Amino acid sequence: PALSIEDGKVTTPDGSLRAEVVVRATEGYTPGLDGFRRTLLPLYSLMISTEPLPGSFWDEVGWSGYDTFTDGRHLLIYAQRTADDRIAIGGRGAPYHFGSRVENRFDHEPRVFAGLRHVLTALWPSLANAEITHRWGGPLAAPRDWFSSVGLDRTRKYAWSGGYVGDGVSTTNLGGRTLADLILGRATDITRLPWVGHKSRSWEPEPFRWIGTNLALQTMASADRAESRNGKPARRADVVGKLVGI
Repeated sequence: PALSIEDGKVTTPDGSLRAEVVVRATEGYTPGLDGFRRTLLPLYSLMISTEPLPGSFWDEVGWSGYDTFTDGRHLLIYAQRTADDRIAIGGRGAPYHFGSRVENRFDHEPRVFAGLRHVLTALWPSLANAEITHRWGGPLAAPRDWFSSVGLDRTRKYAWSGGYVGDGVSTTNLGGRTLADLILGRATDITRLPWVGHKSRSWEPEPFRWIGTNLALQTMASADRAESRNGKPARRADVVGKLVGI
């Protein structure tokens, strides 16, 4: 893995590489680079997938295409129908780990997987006995102001793109095309977009980062439970949202 980026040089455990421009596109793994510990916050998002579902299920629920969707809860969930007729559903809820640590074992959180199974059967009760065949996860990257960015600093021979907070499938494509134009010195419509050159402030130092992030996750989960019980907006979610900048 890369250990540091500095003046067109990437240092790894086995040596170093030099380039005219080094691009940092490490997302949730960025805190592992020297000097970038507080640049992006690694937030884990986990997913599960059902077995392939019969045509009768899709007809019953009226899900004829391959649309993706989310809903209005505070602790985000999202789902899609896959090409082989499974439901893949994911969401937040996994804890933030002190010091922005990222480890393979954090990709599997049984409590979150169980919660996703509960959401699945709450949305589609007929799937109560459906087999869950896949479980996985990984870290997303959140800037302090939740604003993705792309940019180039020629004096440091350094470029970057990231902070997608889970919207990276489309945004990485735009980021890559924007970086290509910036590095090649082409002034185009996409190099004039507002996210070009944007710099978010750093996240708070520990232990404030750990306390605040996990408190926000727990508060959003409790707000969802409260709203489910009484059908009224939970003010605690608005308060926490303002504190963390959502």
